[in-house]
Amino acid sequence: MRYRNATAYRFLTPYLLIFAIFWIWPIISSFLISFQATRTVPWRFAPTFNWGRLIGDPAFFNALKNTLLILVIQVPVMISLAIVMAVLLNSPLLKARGLYRFAFFAPVVVGEVAYSAVFRLMFSLDFGIVNKLLNSVGLPKVDWFSNVTPAMALIMIAVTWRWAGYNAIIILAGLQSIPEDVYEAATLDRVSKVKQFFHITLPLLKPVIVFCAVLSIIGTMQLFTEPFLITERGGPGGGTETLGLLLYRQGFRSLNFGYASAIAYTMAGLAIAITLVQLWLTREPK
Repeated sequence: MRYRNATAYRFLTPYLLIFAIFWIWPIISSFLISFQATRTVPWRFAPTFNWGRLIGDPAFFNALKNTLLILVIQVPVMISLAIVMAVLLNSPLLKARGLYRFAFFAPVVVGEVAYSAVFRLMFSLDFGIVNKLLNSVGLPKVDWFSNVTPAMALIMIAVTWRWAGYNAIIILAGLQSIPEDVYEAATLDRVSKVKQFFHITLPLLKPVIVFCAVLSIIGTMQLFTEPFLITERGGPGGGTETLGLLLYRQGFRSLNFGYASAIAYTMAGLAIAITLVQLWLTREPK
């Protein structure tokens, strides 16, 4: 048995080495960099320099506020929409279900640059189709890129469009794992479809919904593409700048790698903390 274990570990050695070099070491190295002042030559060890700056940096708190705002509003809306989509996709009355499932999943496959460019065109003030539709029903045009509130709404719409279908497919898999006997018994007891949804479907889907919510929280904490490409680097005036965009600006535009590393670990810590709170709130009673 010991010989077979040793043989197995020898086969795993190349992967473990690659994992250590390209994953473990960069994580450790970036954490150590967060304790250094990297705007000096040579870098010097300054434990409180970057972490202390976080406490008093208005740009950090602005990015944190924007990220949490998207998290609190967009994630629940997207998960709720994904549940509705999954229920509709699972309906036996729906024809060509395979085609609809592909259509809802397709936004994830679309390139980020391409779909961001399309959203910029669609929401353009002068010739965007969205403002033309608003005018057609008697509503005024909305300047989606020059005002903070419409710009933030645009980011949430874009993220929801891209990821709602992805979450719907995951929830659909959970729906299809629920035994039909449960619904048949409820129907025989004359339980309405609405009550079946709230008292059978949602409780049995709880692990899948929590899984989707955790993935969405992690993704929101890292949100970068949409504010960078759609609202032009977090505009207007930093109104849509997220923590991911602030990290990029500090690390790759200002070359302030120490402060960028501190922001990165703050993002990771917040994502872990929010996820643990959510798991605790949704835990099964003993």
